[in-house]
Formats: sequence, C-alpha cells, structure tokens
Amino acid sequence: MNLTNIVSTVQNIGEAIASVIKVDVTIVDNHLNRIAATGRYKMHIGQKVNRHSVFGFALKQGESFIIENPRNHEACLKCENIKECKEYAEVCCPIKINRQIIGVIGLIAFEEKQKEAIVGNKANLMEFLNRMSDLIASKLLEKEKTNRMKLLARELETVLHSVDRGIIAVDENGLVLHHNRKAVELFKLTENEVNNINIKQLLEAFDLNSFIAKNIPIKNREFTYKKRGYDFRGVFDANPILVGEKNFGFVFTFSNISEVLSVVNDIATRTMVTSFDHIIGNSDCLKKVKHEAKRAAKSTSTVLIQGESGTGKELFARAIHFHSHRAKEPFIPINCAAIPEQLLESELFGYEEGAFTGCKKGGKAGKFELAHKGTIFLDEIGDMPIHLQTKLLRVLQEYVIEKVGGKDFISIDVRIIAATNKRLEYQVLEGAFREDLFYRLNVIPLNIPPLRDRREDIEVLVGYLLEKCNKKLGKRILQIDEDALKILISYKWCGNVRELENTIEYAVNMCSDDRITLQNLPNRLRNEKIDWREKELEKIIPIKELEMKEIKKALNYFGNTKQAIMKAAKALGMSRATLYRKLKEYGMK
Repeated sequence: MNLTNIVSTVQNIGEAIASVIKVDVTIVDNHLNRIAATGRYKMHIGQKVNRHSVFGFALKQGESFIIENPRNHEACLKCENIKECKEYAEVCCPIKINRQIIGVIGLIAFEEKQKEAIVGNKANLMEFLNRMSDLIASKLLEKEKTNRMKLLARELETVLHSVDRGIIAVDENGLVLHHNRKAVELFKLTENEVNNINIKQLLEAFDLNSFIAKNIPIKNREFTYKKRGYDFRGVFDANPILVGEKNFGFVFTFSNISEVLSVVNDIATRTMVTSFDHIIGNSDCLKKVKHEAKRAAKSTSTVLIQGESGTGKELFARAIHFHSHRAKEPFIPINCAAIPEQLLESELFGYEEGAFTGCKKGGKAGKFELAHKGTIFLDEIGDMPIHLQTKLLRVLQEYVIEKVGGKDFISIDVRIIAATNKRLEYQVLEGAFREDLFYRLNVIPLNIPPLRDRREDIEVLVGYLLEKCNKKLGKRILQIDEDALKILISYKWCGNVRELENTIEYAVNMCSDDRITLQNLPNRLRNEKIDWREKELEKIIPIKELEMKEIKKALNYFGNTKQAIMKAAKALGMSRATLYRKLKEYGMK
C-alpha cells in the first residue's frame, strides 16, 4: 500500500483539514516522504522528513498524540532541529490499513491562536483526524482495488486475444457484448460489424430460443457459415452466464473444423514418419516393388497394395505417403475388417448429432475428414460391405463424402491407398466386390512378395529384428547360431515378416546367453518338416469342390441365360453340354 498512488487526493484532504482547523498540515507516507502539505511546508512536498522528527516517532508509536510543549516532549528530544524549532503545538495521527501504518497526518501551530485551535478541543479534534485518516485509507483501498480491476481486465483481455478460438459473449437476446480478435478473423467481419451483430446472424440454423429456455451448455456443435462469398465449416461450444438462477447471457467459442483436424492430425502422426529405408531387404523382387512404390509416391493416383498377411502392406503405404508431396499432412489408417459392419460407415464418413441412438452429442468427424489434404489407408479393403463400396466409389469419383444422418456433401482432398490379402479379381467374379470400384482402386497396383520368395532377405531381417528386440526387452544378444539361422531361412513363413518378428522375440525371451541357438526357437520351427507336410495335406482340396466353386464363380459373373451359359462354358474350357451335365451332377440350378 503506497500513498503516492493517491497524491492528489491526499493533498485535497490535507487542504480540507487546514481550512477547517486553520493550521498548517503535513502528510507523510511510511517512508517519511512528504506527500502533501499546506502553508509554509507546501514548498517542501516531495522531500524526505528526518527520521528523528515527530513523524518518525509517530510511525514507531503507531498511536495519535498531541504535543502542547514542543522541544520538551519525548517525541522532540532526538529532533535535529530542536534548537531552531518555532512551533507552538503539534498533532500526529497515524493512517492505518488493517493495523499497518501507511502514513501520518501532522498538524503544526506556528502561533498562539493556532495552538488554541489544537488544544482547545482535543477530543473533537482527534475524532476529526481519525475520520480523515480513515478517509485517506479508504481512498487508497479504493484506488488499489481499481488498479487490480484494471490489471485483471487487461490480463483477461490478453488471455482472450491469445486463445486460438473465436470467442463471442452475448446478452440474453443474442446481441454481442464482447469478442476476441480470432472471432473477427474467423468470420471475416470488421470490428464495427461484430459489435452490431446478433449471434443469430452467425448461426442461422441454431435455435437460440430453445437454448435460452434450457440453459444447458452445448459442446462441439457443427455449423456452416456462408456470407458474401465466404464460407467455412466450424464447431462451437455455448455456455450460459448464470448468477444464481438468473441468466445474463452466453459465451460462444468457435473453431474452423479444418484447423481443429489439422491440430489433431499433427499430434497423432508427428512421431510415425516412415521412409522406404524402414523396409528391410535387398532381394531383387523387393527392390523392384520399392522402386514401383517410390514412383507411385510422386503420383496422386489411387494405389492398391496386394500381398499376404504380414508382408508389410501398411509399411509400404506409410512410406508412399511420407515420400509424397502430402508428407506434412495426415496419414490416417483404418482396418476395414477390424470394425463391425454397422460401425464402419460412421468411422469412415462420420455422423451428425442425432443420426442414431447413442451417438455422440455434436456428431463426429470420420476418417476421410480427418485425412483431408493427406492420405487415408484402407487396409483389408476386400472385407468392406457392398453398400459401403458404393459410397467409397462416390468418394473416388466426386471427392465428396456424406455423413451418416447428414444432408450436405462435404468436399475432401484425400489420396486413397487400399490394401488386401485377398485376390480382388476373384471376389469380383463371385460378386463380393464391385467391379467398377476394383478398377478405380487398382490404378497403381503393387504386389508385395511373401517372405518365402525372398529368402536372401531373412538373414538381414533377423539382424534388424534382433537389435529391435534387444532394445525392447533390455537384453544384449549379439548373434544367432548358424544351425538356428538355417532353420529360419528354410522355414515356409506363412505369416511372413510378422511371424518372423514374433519368432525372434520368442527366441530373445528364451535365450539366457548372448547367442540364440536351435533350442531357443519355437517347437513348430524345429519340427517344421513334419508339421509342414501335415499342413500341405490339409490344404489339398478335392477336384469336385474346386470344379463346383469355379462353375459357380463363372455363373455369378456371366449370369444364367442361354447366351451366358455359352460364355461360361467357354471360360471354363468345356462344351455347353458338359457344363449342363455338371450342373445336373452337382445339383446346381
């Protein structure tokens, strides 16, 4: 608390005291600075008072007192000017705030008449000075409170303008009270336009009256803003300003959906950068596919990656994305086989609020929307239901999506990379996959070779995976026994690189030395000859079953008219009569 903050007020109060009592007044702060004065001391305002003066004594004592006999009072004994003192009487009244002394009011009489004014009515005089002391203290408190309010307002204003969301506060009728700079930028309005607008003009589809009646906060509500050739899709929150049960207005916060998704994607993908160097192997067949993938990365066309499970299809998809001009944009993977059919549509395309029972308030953005400007990876595309294949075809043809329960089409800029371990050509023949979608996806085909077709890569893969597992498990296994390596190289690897990685991790866990031996490998590898022969036997399919399957496939593709039967027989390499006989033999219509 510092009296220098209210100098002019203190001076006015000092002059008021002087005019009432008809004596000179000096007011000092707790550092003995002369803050205010009247009469002969007025010229000394701003100077420091001696600490051995009566003011210094008053600050130490902390109580009011009257000096009727200057130079003899104990407050005067240490005064350096005691011999030159010409004062007739003095009064000191401390100024206090919460028991803390912040200054002293001093009255000085320089003649007998002024002394009479002081000592003639001591009780009333001290009462008056105490009131003046309280007045000065209250004025200082008021000033401090005002300063704190101004500082708080400035802090809140700084915070308001620092927030990366548009903020608009409105009254109970929707008229704008306050806003931040981001709101002006977001809606592309002038300061004057924002100050004279109603929130209904920004959110035309929003039922403000219903919101006022319910007084319930709203979270992540989507909206579309269109004005004067400018438009954007956004989300907003709305919270009522309540004092008790009375509503004084609402606070709306706005975000552009594309900015929100950009932040989400930046956080989600920043640590997952993949290059073609992460694809381990030097075999000719792998080099060929990597070369094709690098060329595909420079294109914007759709890529279809086919290969067995565990060959690294997603690794290739990531490498293509991060080798393309979209590398700084999101890479969004989704496994079409891992999500229940009834949920896959909403995961891919998102949904509007109220689209179905139990859906999230405010709706939800789908994977395609999250992947805007970037790449979406549709893994296990062969398991996508037919009705969703139709919606995907529209995305590829028109670059728009429609949310579940939505009424508007949303434009997107997404590159699609699809992958499957199934032969989509056969699925097309069987009617399980749309032919037109297959051709749309298969613009740039990539076929990832299985591990058994590139056995020369196994040794380098083992070294890489060994180092990876050492870090993961905190081990220090330096090499693998030659007999164990021969087993790994000769094994069929139905699960490809994924199975190899799991095998190495198992061996590292089982190994108690610094060298993996044959005994550390799983039993299925050590007994591989017996097991593999049994597996080969299990894979043998009777000719009758194969014939029935291929006939059914041909009929599904060509139809069952007479003309179609002729085409089917030709495709199967048999006469029409033989085909009819087979149909009868197998009980097929």
